[in-house]
Amino acid sequence: MSLKSKGKVHKYGDNVDTDVIIPARYLNTPEPNELKRYCMRDIDADFVNKVKDGDIIIGGKNFGCGSSREHAPIAIKASGVSCVIAESFARIFYRNSINIGLPIIESGEAAKAIQNGDIVEIDFDNGEIISGSQTFKVPAFPQFIQDIISAGGLLSKIKGESSI
Repeated sequence: MSLKSKGKVHKYGDNVDTDVIIPARYLNTPEPNELKRYCMRDIDADFVNKVKDGDIIIGGKNFGCGSSREHAPIAIKASGVSCVIAESFARIFYRNSINIGLPIIESGEAAKAIQNGDIVEIDFDNGEIISGSQTFKVPAFPQFIQDIISAGGLLSKIKGESSI
């Protein structure tokens, strides 16, 4: 199965923490459809009105820093974002994103060059990020990560596997 994505870029800077991705005052529910209503509210109040299915978030260094809350990648995924690209990620955010089936890619070169509003295509199988005439090579997702993302997350993948 081929994993690809195409969408408009919403670009943010360094140290975007989980409190601006999903502010703590909205953590009274684990429901994705409720969380998406408040995604990025404290850094971009109009994000929920601008984001469309398939769009892409670009961040700088240390994206997803702060608390270990799983709500942050859930809110991003529920809002329709198909991938987050950043110079670097907080390790727990990286792990939580893969676990819930949100593709994320570390690429300082792409994160610096791609601008807000650009249309970006991502080929996860071949490790390519394409923005206009620029192509950025990144490591392709290993098959097991592609399987997790395709299943919609780690728990969905595990539930879908037959027991021996």
